[in-house]
Amino acid sequence: MATCNMPRVLLAAPHSGSGKTTVMCALLEVLRRQGMTVAAFKSGPDYIDAMFHSRILGTPSHNLDLFLFGRGRQGCRTARTLLAHNSCQADIAVLEGAMGFYDGVGLTSEASAYDLARAVAAPVIFVVDGKGAALSLAAQIRGLAQFRDDSQAIGFIVNTSKAGVYEYYKKIWEQETGLEALGYMPYVAEGSLSSRHLGLITADEVGDLQCRVRALAETAASTLQWQRIVELAKIARPFTYEEELVKPVGTARIAVAKDEAFCFYYDDELRLFQQLGAEIVYFSPLHDTALPPCNGIYIGGGYPELYARHLADNESMRSSLRQAIERNIPCFAECGGFMYLMEHFKEDGRTYDWAGVIPGTTYMTDTLTRFGYITVTAQKDTLLCNAGETITAHEFHYSDSTCNGDACEAHKASGKRHWPCIYAKGNLFAGYPHMHLWGNIDWARNFIKACCKAAQGH
Repeated sequence: MATCNMPRVLLAAPHSGSGKTTVMCALLEVLRRQGMTVAAFKSGPDYIDAMFHSRILGTPSHNLDLFLFGRGRQGCRTARTLLAHNSCQADIAVLEGAMGFYDGVGLTSEASAYDLARAVAAPVIFVVDGKGAALSLAAQIRGLAQFRDDSQAIGFIVNTSKAGVYEYYKKIWEQETGLEALGYMPYVAEGSLSSRHLGLITADEVGDLQCRVRALAETAASTLQWQRIVELAKIARPFTYEEELVKPVGTARIAVAKDEAFCFYYDDELRLFQQLGAEIVYFSPLHDTALPPCNGIYIGGGYPELYARHLADNESMRSSLRQAIERNIPCFAECGGFMYLMEHFKEDGRTYDWAGVIPGTTYMTDTLTRFGYITVTAQKDTLLCNAGETITAHEFHYSDSTCNGDACEAHKASGKRHWPCIYAKGNLFAGYPHMHLWGNIDWARNFIKACCKAAQGH
């Protein structure tokens, strides 16, 4: 066992839309400008917020998801290990919560930002929306802090507040809540971030992101008590963690799809592949004409529907990918990657030819389809696992297909619903569920082992 003494804080909120990501981005940039090395983390399964953190810091941001990591003690152990490993070279770790502070699995706080704060002993700073609020804001903050005795709340930041309002109410807010006021963020028009059906648009789609972040940081430098936040981060209690013991299983070259259409990846999962012996090379289904030489393929999620015609027009890539999978090159695909492997994509009365690896058609839906945390259980032996084995996962998509597969069965975390999932044939494992393979390292190990066999010509 080892001990982590990293200074750290977690930004949380009463609900989504309170401005956590805006404040997080502003704070990260302020600290970066002060010459600090910052490690950023995101609670929950969200890929997109972590992309913004990464673009600001120039280093990966890491997801800490107590459900995807395996629930219970396993999830806590993994979160502590990855937090310690990924922040060991930093001056401070800043974590961003997901949704509302206590919002977790079903009717519980499991895997919530509150749950994570307890797991990694992170002091909590609430980001609350101050628009149109006065003394009632104290009631909201106090309720959040006192709803559980071990909330670890130390302070609050008031978002969308005017300077005069903040200064007028600051003292009474502190008196009524027992927490420290750590600044405010006024509305910064030049720093606003757009939204889409999956939340914020990806960082790469904001052409002037650095300008927007600069505007936020220039404001935050004088409105956030960032020096005090750094001081408070140092009161975080040390925690013990297990050092990683992941050994290589061989040598293989894994081609990972990464471009505007496919960008949803957990950095720690890719690093896990590397620890197991994989060399990772990136390719673009949009822009490249063929797969690079490889012994395995990983196609993550993203927004392939936004690039339907461009993906269809790249016939040479579609052919190269199809031929590689037909040669039994191991392929693991999730959500958007799974969609791309279908024969067709249909939207607005138009049909596009896609990779043609999986029979059937994928299409967009008007509502969120099969949303939330799930447990995936294999119904037969597959590329990643044997029958009966399980992994935690999540689904979040506005699409469906005529061939979702039945190699596994997904069970909602609440236990109230279940459905077949995963198309598995030979060395192909593809489906809508997003997985974080730190939740079951054996599944990652099996994938890399199969790629190593392919490298050896077996």
